[in-house]
Amino acid sequence: MLNKIRYIIDILFVSVLLLITEPCNAYEVQYLSDDSLRVMGILEDTGKQNDDVNLILYIACKMLDIPYVAHTLEVNKTEKLVVNLRELDCTTFVENVLALYLCIKQNSNTFATFCHNLCKIRYRSGCEPHYVKRLHYFTDWIADNTEMGFCEEIQSPIPPFSSTQTISVNFMSSHPDKYKMLRENPDYLPYIKDMEKAINGKTYKFIPKSEMNNNDLLKSVIKDGDIIAITTNIGGLDIQHLGFAVWHSDGLHLLNASSIHHKVVEEPMTLYRYLKKQKTMTGVRVVRVPVR
Repeated sequence: MLNKIRYIIDILFVSVLLLITEPCNAYEVQYLSDDSLRVMGILEDTGKQNDDVNLILYIACKMLDIPYVAHTLEVNKTEKLVVNLRELDCTTFVENVLALYLCIKQNSNTFATFCHNLCKIRYRSGCEPHYVKRLHYFTDWIADNTEMGFCEEIQSPIPPFSSTQTISVNFMSSHPDKYKMLRENPDYLPYIKDMEKAINGKTYKFIPKSEMNNNDLLKSVIKDGDIIAITTNIGGLDIQHLGFAVWHSDGLHLLNASSIHHKVVEEPMTLYRYLKKQKTMTGVRVVRVPVR
């Protein structure tokens, strides 16, 4: 009971802090008490773990069985920092896990720190929330978060990184009707086109799915807790799905917010078998979060 009261006091203080004491960076955070209580509970529990615990996977497993829900960021007329740990898609799952992990790494286990980390992760250069500054394409997300020191992409050795992805994205600008914010704010479209143009033509090494059954080779380059970004042949997109790498005796598995299972799960089949069943998935890019 005392812990719950302390959490509520912290939550009330954070709301004032974000909106009043930092006017140059003030932005509105949209969340429910369930979200802030879950954040504080995960941070308190994770902070007690020994140094030999893989904290990325530990935090990610705290979100098992949370329902998969798409478009949870598309709920407002103007962009706000949406904190929703009651419903996750593959991207918000990865973002929330990383934001929580950064809190632990920074020794700052408050809801305010979590919100600031989430904002930095989700928006270009950590700027205040705006739809055209959100890192919509994961290639852009990787580059921006790498620049801030939050992660790094692994692209060697060859093999298994024997294929090259040349970025050619235009899905958002070609299908603005599929995006609530673009439908309601057509003046955003030129900014989205500029964002797409800025990353188009760049090349990245990835592991083709034909190589994903070589466990001995993969174990040398993919570690537990690495972010797995699944490449695609769907026109106009760069990445189709995200999750975290988990090794078991039978091979590599994917911990993800799954539209197939409708919740956060660890896939029962190996990632190799998972990819073979998905015709539009071509392989994986690997992104590593530096350990504490």
